[in-house]
Amino acid sequence: MDIDAQLESQIAQWRGYVSGHRVISTSDVDELEEHLREQVSDLSTAGLTSSEAFLVAVGRMGSVDDISREFAREHSDRLWKQLVLVSADSYDDGRRRPSELGVVLALAVAAGLVIKAGAEWLPEQVLMRSLSVLVLPFLVAYFAWKRNMTVPGIAALAAPFVATALVLNVYPFDHGGDTEIIAAIHAPIVLWLVVGAAYAGGDWRSDRRRMDFVRFTGEWIVYMVLLALGGGALMGLTAGTFAALDIDIGWFFEAWVLPFAPVGAMVVAAWLVEAKQAVIENIAPVLTRVFTPLTILMLLALFAAFVVAFVSSQSVLDVDRDLLILMDLILVLVLGLLLYAISARDPHALPDVFDVAQMVLVVAALAVNVLMLVAMLTRIVQFGFTANKVVALGLNLVLLVNLCWAAWLGIRFIRGRCGFGAVERWQVQYLPVYGAWAALVVVAIPPLFGFV
Repeated sequence: MDIDAQLESQIAQWRGYVSGHRVISTSDVDELEEHLREQVSDLSTAGLTSSEAFLVAVGRMGSVDDISREFAREHSDRLWKQLVLVSADSYDDGRRRPSELGVVLALAVAAGLVIKAGAEWLPEQVLMRSLSVLVLPFLVAYFAWKRNMTVPGIAALAAPFVATALVLNVYPFDHGGDTEIIAAIHAPIVLWLVVGAAYAGGDWRSDRRRMDFVRFTGEWIVYMVLLALGGGALMGLTAGTFAALDIDIGWFFEAWVLPFAPVGAMVVAAWLVEAKQAVIENIAPVLTRVFTPLTILMLLALFAAFVVAFVSSQSVLDVDRDLLILMDLILVLVLGLLLYAISARDPHALPDVFDVAQMVLVVAALAVNVLMLVAMLTRIVQFGFTANKVVALGLNLVLLVNLCWAAWLGIRFIRGRCGFGAVERWQVQYLPVYGAWAALVVVAIPPLFGFV
């Protein structure tokens, strides 16, 4: 049976199931079928096979229609069989396409081999600052394969990795110096946007695809944490069991598990997000509603701590430097949470209490950001510029612009002065600014401050 015939058979099966319920009229079934076909078409364009696209589309419709939800529940096992157990699909020209699980496992092992080879052959400082260049290409390769990207498109994605590798290894960094650490931290930010371009299948200009990537990033982090916790527990139990037998296997973990497990988990986590993201509703709405109020409390506590530190010392110069670093990390977390919440929200829903809570979060973040800027500018005036101070100042200015505009649009949305689309478009259009800022830091800061 060819692909089109198989898809038509699946749609006919779904239609028969839905039509069997008397409460659904024929015209309603026709309308649902048209919507289903649109979903299948969009998902096929994104790189799914027709069978996968059908099951995913039915899963999505299940969130708005009880009958389709029941159909999706009864047939959900078929999705995992196709995503995990099917050995091969077909290309349009009739050639066999490797199974996705096989490709994922091959990329995970290849990533581990690269890190293992790097640990053996590269100096430690070169390996540490080049980790993102060595690992993230395998995520790009997975999405390039998944989206059936062309050779010119893949070459365009490879160029930033080559350029970043040259920059990181041509600059004569002082080992352990500030500029080396700064470049190593910001290189993954630049390259993660390259992963986003691969995730979008080269269609990075699409607001919808960029917002999908934001949602993917959040869920990917969640899966990474879960895999790390599960893997850590498994390693601990294994080591404890062997220790009880007076056998030391620490060398095995150090030599083989540590080089392979983290980087392999990165690829596997990406596959897991892709595999389940539309049959079951994604976890973004749940996570954002849990962590938004907790983050608000954290910001208010940090704001109070900063004020207390200032009052007790009577000078921002005496505020603990570690507190400033912690606040920077929290502000980045707030921005990520804001983007994640926007990606998870129904754009057609009216403003609610959660939208108000998000604006409280943004305003609290703005208050903390202003205090941070005052402290940083005061330190710069007193002690002069350093690489760390310039990077921190630039980060807070970028955050300030985004938070101010997010607050303005969010308040207008809550008051009914603009649609949610304006908030969503601003955030995803502003997203490349972070990559550009990080690229500027990697390229300009080391030579500006003498590679110290």
